[in-house]
Amino acid sequence: MAKKHLLLVDDEPNIRRILQVAFEKAGFQVSAAEDAHQALQFFQQDQPDCVLTDVTMPGMTGYELLREVRSHSEVPVVIMTAFGTIPQAVQAIRDGAFEYVTKPFDLDQLKRVVGAAVESQSLGSTKKAPSAKKASPSGQFIAESPAMKEAYEMISQVADSRATVLITGESGVGKEVVSRALHMLSGRSKQPFVAVSCAALPETLLESELFGYEKGAFTGATGAKVGRFELAHNGTLFLDEIGEIPMSVQVKLLRVLQEREFEKLGSNAPTKVDVRLITATNRDLKDAVDEGVFRLDLLYRLQVVELHIPPLRERREDILPLANHFLAKYGHENGREPLEMSDEALQLLQRYRWPGNVRELENVMERATVLSGSNDVSLSARLLPPSMKAAA
Repeated sequence: MAKKHLLLVDDEPNIRRILQVAFEKAGFQVSAAEDAHQALQFFQQDQPDCVLTDVTMPGMTGYELLREVRSHSEVPVVIMTAFGTIPQAVQAIRDGAFEYVTKPFDLDQLKRVVGAAVESQSLGSTKKAPSAKKASPSGQFIAESPAMKEAYEMISQVADSRATVLITGESGVGKEVVSRALHMLSGRSKQPFVAVSCAALPETLLESELFGYEKGAFTGATGAKVGRFELAHNGTLFLDEIGEIPMSVQVKLLRVLQEREFEKLGSNAPTKVDVRLITATNRDLKDAVDEGVFRLDLLYRLQVVELHIPPLRERREDILPLANHFLAKYGHENGREPLEMSDEALQLLQRYRWPGNVRELENVMERATVLSGSNDVSLSARLLPPSMKAAA
């Protein structure tokens, strides 16, 4: 089997020498360039399987080299960066970098990242079908307001990437619906979608739920358990209320994002996974970082792409189509014809502040359906909660 070709770019001779020896021992053919211009010359002569580049170099930076490579090639690019320039490294992933590794780096970790990059290139060449069509997203994604149409455009744009997505917004705005749309529009749509509410699981259970455990890992572990990461292999894992996870789990989550592997409780053997991670929160994670309860390096990993979903009171164009969708849903579930919206009820819905957002609207439409009688054809104000009529 032919050796995989790594193009290494760094202006420091000692770093080049150390990395070249390390990767040649790992079985790579290595071309070492002292700057981006020399790297591009190597690239034109013999296209590598992966580019590993420093950021700060004389002349063209590593970011500029990334854009040049990605403008005419699918070759994965791994960025080496100092911790202080992580925001720029996050932008590099948005621009198409496979991954970034912070200095001082761990050689074993760096080898794993480069190996994953090369493997992704091999999988991409066999999996991509030019004629393949993306799956349609769930019909529950309703976007009539400008804000939600803009959100849907962003979803369509990033769905097929491997970048992590952080969805922000108040409780009940529909963050899981957004995550499912991201999954359904991606190349992973036929693979598992696994959702986990981090706030619903106590700290003692969360780690074992996410990563699984081996038999005998702790008292009461009478058998092995497969964690959610393994269940989502090749698919998408959605972690809701990510701001609630404890520091101990944050460390393991960071490792999975960096190295695509983790260790189950009670095991020393790593388990490799290919998972697209989507997270959501209704709190400001920057405040959580300032409070010392959330890791800054993990936040950078999670917010490669950030999608903010505005509250329902700020996108009132969505109220009527959402209400009609829920009336049809619960009419069908209860064996009834869907209620039609009356002008009186619509005015009340439009004036209401919706503190519970889309989730509250769904509950109100289900309540109205259940309370309606056989003579009720339309949704009248009588079927709405008294508290809503009073607030409006």
